[in-house]
Amino acid sequence: MNPFDSMSADDEAILDYGDAEFHIVKPGAYVKCAVTGAHIPLKVLKYWNVDKQEAYIDAMAAMKGFELKSE
Repeated sequence: MNPFDSMSADDEAILDYGDAEFHIVKPGAYVKCAVTGAHIPLKVLKYWNVDKQEAYIDAMAAMKGFELKSE
């Protein structure tokens, strides 16, 4: 099954984030950035935290997400 089949643009995916890749638990078009709340299309997802199982829209959001962990 293609993870992008049979979904609408409104469907949020659920992912399992690994060290170098993610696995799709529930197909969808996007995930939410844990810092900004912005929708991140799966095709452009590059930043996530394996320990916190969170996605980030860009490098700046990822830095903030990792900083929040140490506080």
